[in-house]
Amino acid sequence: MARIRVLVVDDHRIFAESLAAALAAEPDVDVSAAGSGPAALRCLDRGVAEGRRFDVLLVDAELGAGPAAAAAARAVPDHGESVVDGISLVAGVRRAQPAVRTVVLAEKDDPRRAALALQAGASGWVAKDCSLQRLLAVVRGVLRDETHLPPALLTGVLRELTAARKHRTDSERLVEALTPREREVLRCMVAGLGRKAVAERLFLSPHTVRTHMQNVLGKLGVHSTLAAVALARRAGVGPAPLDPEGLPAQVLPAQALPGDVVERGGQPA
Repeated sequence: MARIRVLVVDDHRIFAESLAAALAAEPDVDVSAAGSGPAALRCLDRGVAEGRRFDVLLVDAELGAGPAAAAAARAVPDHGESVVDGISLVAGVRRAQPAVRTVVLAEKDDPRRAALALQAGASGWVAKDCSLQRLLAVVRGVLRDETHLPPALLTGVLRELTAARKHRTDSERLVEALTPREREVLRCMVAGLGRKAVAERLFLSPHTVRTHMQNVLGKLGVHSTLAAVALARRAGVGPAPLDPEGLPAQVLPAQALPGDVVERGGQPA
């Protein structure tokens, strides 16, 4: 019999252990539990290393946001783990292990959060107070590439996804109006680089970078770098790549575009 490997991720230990015990009673289910996002990622990595990959992740919608997570952080202030919320965990697992199916467990219906979960890569949204048989049906269903949502949430989630798509389309249209150099500057802004760092990266003068940044804000119709970065992310613009040491990769002077000031050794070329 093929067994389904399930990982329950919830920072409410009693709930996580109780659900894990209930699932473990099924003859075709192997189950483990993790009390935080970082712990879940370690479990997933260990499963890969041991050749026993997890098939389904059951993630608390409020992971890292509730009183249980805050109490854990106070109890172990130097544990060195960053807080990972449920939606971020879904997105991270989708990128790192796309074969793993994720189902979000929620205490209440929330069309916006459910839409965000689906956009992040979740295959289902299930109420925490559903029956065990319903949860098992969802677990088995997502392994057949099905998407599961409560009927009461469907209309709201579709509305949220439609609105998100419109915002993304509008943002994409604005970004497309930028010149290639302005898009490169925008990617540097998304990476968190300041004006001086962008100038060094692109071999431009700080004055030229300032002009490009002002043009980017103007064309995007925003008044701050933070707003520009938010719009860029909605449009799917990623940060400028980093070199192997984690530092912004330098762009060779030969890649400079016509009309840009290229600096070599601190002197304009």
